[in-house]
Amino acid sequence: MKLNKYIAIIALGIVTFSQAQTTENYISDVWVADQGDGTYTNPILHADYSDPDVARAGEDYYMTASSFNAAPGLPILHSKDMVNWELINYALPKQVPVDHFETPQHGNGVWAPAIRYHNDEFYIYWGDPDFGIYMVKTKDPAGEWEDPVLVMKAKGAIDPCPLWDKDGKAYLVHAWAGSRAGVKSLLTVHKMSPDGTKVLDEGRHVFDGHEDHDTVEGSKFYKRNGYYYIFAPAGGVSTGWQLILRSKNIYGPYEEKVVLEQGSTKINGPHQGAWVETPNAEDWFYHFQDKDAYGRIVHLQPMSWENDWPVMGEDQDGNGVGEPVFQYKKPNVGKSYKIVTPKETDEFTSDSLGIQWQWNANPNVLWHAKLPGNDYLRLFSIAQPEKATNLWDVPNLLLQKFPAPEFTANSKITLIPEDAKMQRKAGFIVMGRDYFTLTITQKNDKFYLQQTEAINADKGSVEKVLEEKKLKSNTVYVKLEVSGSDAKCQFMYSENGKRYKKIGKPFKARVGKWIGAKVGLFSISSAGAKRGGYADVEYFRITK
Repeated sequence: MKLNKYIAIIALGIVTFSQAQTTENYISDVWVADQGDGTYTNPILHADYSDPDVARAGEDYYMTASSFNAAPGLPILHSKDMVNWELINYALPKQVPVDHFETPQHGNGVWAPAIRYHNDEFYIYWGDPDFGIYMVKTKDPAGEWEDPVLVMKAKGAIDPCPLWDKDGKAYLVHAWAGSRAGVKSLLTVHKMSPDGTKVLDEGRHVFDGHEDHDTVEGSKFYKRNGYYYIFAPAGGVSTGWQLILRSKNIYGPYEEKVVLEQGSTKINGPHQGAWVETPNAEDWFYHFQDKDAYGRIVHLQPMSWENDWPVMGEDQDGNGVGEPVFQYKKPNVGKSYKIVTPKETDEFTSDSLGIQWQWNANPNVLWHAKLPGNDYLRLFSIAQPEKATNLWDVPNLLLQKFPAPEFTANSKITLIPEDAKMQRKAGFIVMGRDYFTLTITQKNDKFYLQQTEAINADKGSVEKVLEEKKLKSNTVYVKLEVSGSDAKCQFMYSENGKRYKKIGKPFKARVGKWIGAKVGLFSISSAGAKRGGYADVEYFRITK
């Protein structure tokens, strides 16, 4: 797709997310890693920023992460001190190929991106397991990114990372998805054009993990002291370890060393992330922890070097392998910065949706309206796809990540059906392979609130109504309480915004495909329904 065509699509209003950095720092009510005393606690982000990678440019740090089928994709987070992060942009307003991702493609799309700063430009490479390896770039991470370039067409090529060598040559390393390629646990290096837009050969395998490091993937390429390094997780998402490979020759043979593992800690599978060096020559390592319904949350480990091998975390048992730390002194970046966290609450008072929101597929401008001066969000009652047996395959779900182990989400929703003969529905949703809703709907000119569930929604199960309450009007206050380490949830409602009652039974949020559970809003009509109807949402708040 040509650049001007890509920008024209955006200009038509298909995506209206607030992407500019703000002067006012948002501070979460439910999760702050900065302890205010020069230390931080892990995780630094208790949200599903899966497969994180970080690049430094001067005194600024930029993070991206997997976004799979959610749109916009490729989140861009910014930090000045490596602990306090703000979500400022998305590098991919719509998933490509655009037509393919207009319907939900759970678990597909953007896998394990790598972000690099090279020649005053920022590059992000990611693998789409069905189409190949893509790249986007920009001079301003908070501004517009160029349209995606297909660097390598391939089935199953994932987790890519570029390396520009000192002699001007460029390379790309990546892994393979067994589900598409038929083989996994292999790392492959390609020659790449110096401008980073295409690979120049079929590649050479440089590491085979089948004997000792099954599911080796997530490759990140570095060079230091004459060694080429590939940082690669192995052992599986929730149970793995961090593997380091090094060689004086880019094609190997590579020596290997495990440098980070769970050990005696509660941090399972600490691996896959980014080595970052500060201007003061401190070394740090970002990685994720798979925490089931909460997704792959982000940790920060101290790092150093011994005999040209990285040392991560703290070696608690003396076996030479680091383990994750829970609390540690903040990186020395030379200055102190205010606490800031990614946004969660949206009062819907601006002219665009809050940056924290993502759709379940590539968005359509007709799904919502956010007009200047209106202090509410209008979600139109879009007809479900004919083949959708439940909301799993509905594209116009407006969702955001679970932000903490315990939190409360609440909102005020008004349903305007416009046509009493058409069944319109709107409300709260906790989305995953199982999903649960608190739905306001109309029947026989009366309004009702329903708690529903769809167990194994990803397998086509039918949504069931568990409890129903008759409402006095078409407006209801809804609330979700999430508590404990197992994402236990309870819906509540009120008709006056003061006295809340429980509705339905407690339930446990469940993961989506490769992602954590999400919470958000929906507004739909039954399949084949005539146009019309909408829901007005006055606010969406995340509190303790």
